Amino acid sequence: MTAPAATDSAATAPAIPGRVGVLGGGRMGAGIAHAFLIKGAEVVVVERDEAAAAAARQRVATSTGRSAERGQLEAGLDDVLRRLTVSVDRADFAGREVVIEAVPEDWELKVASLKDVEQYLDAGAVLASNTSSLSVTGLSGELVHPENFLGLHFFNPVPASTLIEVVVGAQTAPEWVEAARAWTAGLGKTAVVVNDAPGFASSRLGVAIALEAMRMVEEGVASPEDIDNAMVLGYKHPTGPLKTTDIVGLDVRLGIAEYLASTLGERFDPPQILRDKVAAGELGRKTGQGFFTWS
Repeated sequence: MTAPAATDSAATAPAIPGRVGVLGGGRMGAGIAHAFLIKGAEVVVVERDEAAAAAARQRVATSTGRSAERGQLEAGLDDVLRRLTVSVDRADFAGREVVIEAVPEDWELKVASLKDVEQYLDAGAVLASNTSSLSVTGLSGELVHPENFLGLHFFNPVPASTLIEVVVGAQTAPEWVEAARAWTAGLGKTAVVVNDAPGFASSRLGVAIALEAMRMVEEGVASPEDIDNAMVLGYKHPTGPLKTTDIVGLDVRLGIAEYLASTLGERFDPPQILRDKVAAGELGRKTGQGFFTWS
């Protein structure tokens, strides 16, 4: 088993896979596709139907266009987008060096998706999950080649984020951990390598702070604006925990909190204010209302 080689266009740069697949073209999947595209990879994004595929293509094209406007592309925009394929056929993952699953954070959905994708991959290809909290070891136990599976947890928004959490499952082959480090560097990001544990490092810490901030709002300690400003100005966080929750999605945060509560205990029990907002459809930036109002 050998790690993928560097792309021809970046022979002196850290290696990234030349042929990449992404399952799911939502905000995260489109961002992951964008990250590899602008560094020279050929990328196929596979969605569930034609309408979702069209939306995914538009997301990638829009974000890549913004990168072009900022002078961040090494090639012309048209040349970059020519390396993008959007499909509804998972068989198009055949021949990909790495495929990254980016479907919603639901155990059954992820297991079914990963098992289906794996059947199209070469024996030496890597299959990765963008899960932010689910057990990588548990997911790998559903696969034929658990040694070729790991977590690649990208952060939202992917184009601006400089972090990828590389999550090592119990059976992940060491060479793929090192390859993932190289890919991360090739994308211009920094790898944080963690062993599989509930919530990994980032979600576990981030959710813990966010849940306490929600409880403070619930108890009338301070406004969401002032709680966030305390962390931004006092601790130099770039974004406060409540605004970050709005960006991530309150529904996503609720799902992670419920999972962490089931695995790590009641300290991660979601506060009622979070449950109420999700039930009311106040999911954050994507719906225009969460802890803050978004135009």
